[in-house]
Amino acid sequence: MPQIEWWQNALIYQICPLSFLDTNGDGSGDLDGIVDKLDYLAALGIDAIWFSPIYESPMKDLGYDITDLRAIDPLFGKMEDFDRLLALCHARGLKVMLDQVWNHTSDEHPWFIESRSSRDNSKADWYVWEDARADGSPPNNWLSSFVGESAWEWDETRQQFYFYNFIKSQPDLNWHNTDMVDAIFDVAQFWLDKGVDGFRIDAPNYFYHDL
Repeated sequence: MPQIEWWQNALIYQICPLSFLDTNGDGSGDLDGIVDKLDYLAALGIDAIWFSPIYESPMKDLGYDITDLRAIDPLFGKMEDFDRLLALCHARGLKVMLDQVWNHTSDEHPWFIESRSSRDNSKADWYVWEDARADGSPPNNWLSSFVGESAWEWDETRQQFYFYNFIKSQPDLNWHNTDMVDAIFDVAQFWLDKGVDGFRIDAPNYFYHDL
């Protein structure tokens, strides 16, 4: 009989740290606020906590526009605060799941800054880029899932359009590029090595694009 994995029958509680509990009076929830409520959460009988993004971000889309997937945004605290939170969760028998946003980054991410800088840099193909049509219009008629307008944004520096599924400041990553995929999996390994128990993968149905 196949072994049942912990997550198959788990009761998972989602927390959006940004709005959960503010302990320093800056108007945003933080990791210490989650620590303050851990006994309450454990008493609910849950098996795991899924944290919405806590990474470094301009916060144009509730933290789903990320500039560093390995860094905690200062709004929430420091990496030491996350390490403490993780240990305290485990001490109470609670698993920890992190959102992993692999479809796109912020346009302020170092990867995108390099990618847009030219057509022949080391990350030139890490995002979805296409030439304009002969009349200067976008490559096709695809629309953004969020704003309902063209999903293509013109970039003056590179003289091409980049593709985005959500908002203009969230360019889509190119999952056909194996170097980019390796970099994403390195990020996943970073958090697994810290002791995180699993991930919620954001928007996997948007990863691949057939032009």
